Amino acid sequence: MKKQLIIEEIKDFVFKKTPQDDIHGYGHTERVYQMCIELGKKLEVNLFVLKAAALLHDIGRFSNQSNLKNKNHAEISVQIASDFLERLKFQIRREEFENILHCIQTHSFSNRVPPKTLEAKILSDVDKLDALGAIGLYRTIGYTTKMKGGLKDVLEHLESKIFKLKSQLLLEITKKYAQDRLAILDQFYVEVKKELKMGKS
Repeated sequence: MKKQLIIEEIKDFVFKKTPQDDIHGYGHTERVYQMCIELGKKLEVNLFVLKAAALLHDIGRFSNQSNLKNKNHAEISVQIASDFLERLKFQIRREEFENILHCIQTHSFSNRVPPKTLEAKILSDVDKLDALGAIGLYRTIGYTTKMKGGLKDVLEHLESKIFKLKSQLLLEITKKYAQDRLAILDQFYVEVKKELKMGKS
């Protein structure tokens, strides 16, 4: 099977298995996928590996398998991706197959497995970039609201996690992207803090 057809099969599988929301669902996956392609072309990497990994990187977030629930979502994604790719008997070279799984396993900082290939570093960084900027702010507010949190919870999430993401980026090109996106978050954070102080003596 041609590689583009394999990607289309993967995309269809992920679309059907993933909620249609923009926080952690298919909207997030599609943005990561498109930006990985953009950076992958600039850095001349294996686009097939990167596309497949980008599409499958969060599939484990939505697993109902009880035996997997205590694992990091990246590890669950690896298991689901491996089973899916092997079940359909795609003709994927072993080194590409292993790199796809490595990219998925290492994209999550909390999984504590460092990315070794350039494709894995791109996916790891792009996943974090989607938590920054205007869309990242929307995701933070949306997730906090979904979890019944309020404005102070949004600020705490920015402080404890989001503002730290730039230091976790691995590539110079993604660090440059992050600067403009962080400026948007900084402005929001400063303005909210300022408005909360208004009227207080």
